Amino acid sequence: MSKPSILFFPGSFVLVSLYQPIFDAVSEAGYEIKGIHLPSVGPSSRQGRDGPAPSMYDDAAMVAQEAERLADQGKDVIIIAHSYGGVPVSQAPRGLGKDERKAQGKPGGVVRLAYMTCLVPAIGKSAMDVLSSMPESKPPSTSIDENGWALQEDPAGTARLILQHLSPEEGEAIVRDFAKHSATCFVNELTYAGYKDIPVSYLVCEDDLIGSPEMQRAGIDMIEQVSGRKVDVTSIKSGHCPNLAAKKETIDWILSVAKKAQES
Repeated sequence: MSKPSILFFPGSFVLVSLYQPIFDAVSEAGYEIKGIHLPSVGPSSRQGRDGPAPSMYDDAAMVAQEAERLADQGKDVIIIAHSYGGVPVSQAPRGLGKDERKAQGKPGGVVRLAYMTCLVPAIGKSAMDVLSSMPESKPPSTSIDENGWALQEDPAGTARLILQHLSPEEGEAIVRDFAKHSATCFVNELTYAGYKDIPVSYLVCEDDLIGSPEMQRAGIDMIEQVSGRKVDVTSIKSGHCPNLAAKKETIDWILSVAKKAQES
């Protein structure tokens, strides 16, 4: 059986390059993996794009486009999301599940969604709804320009929330390299839940200060209730960015998800 192809969608503000060591390790293990720069993330450090900021639905359209491209080649596709990426990844795969495509006489399809300490709303809810439902969650300080692009205004403070395993200097330097992100995305409501139709894996990060373990487990419980299936859960001791705080564990998790998808 051929190995599945993996698409990876980063969290808000983050450039794809921050995950490159993870991609390299997964590639060395023999899997095709591609990180995707979402429209809602600016093109470079502390920059937005020209014009009004895109919506979460624009991000979801890109997720769907990338997944369909691989599926049309007859490939099984795993979609992995980190943090905010869980929202467009949940919204995107309508009609792209492997079983749905097979019923239509089409090849390939999405065989698994994998969430890495993600925001996963219910239908009719937004990323902001998920965050506000957990009073212990601590959103970082941002400013929003006239086009709807948000900027991390307190890199040191944000680093203390998401990169607490690093020295303050290292963490602040990483956050200062973040792009701007569309503020609109956080209030766009989910209209389709891919996790209802496609099997799910979830990496719980027990030391996450911005998306608490309680918030993560509430999302898992919701997915199981809506889908009627158990979520494949792995728990690690890491903050919000396991790609930096727990590289080996993150790589092992991705490879485990890929192996399970290949065997199912």
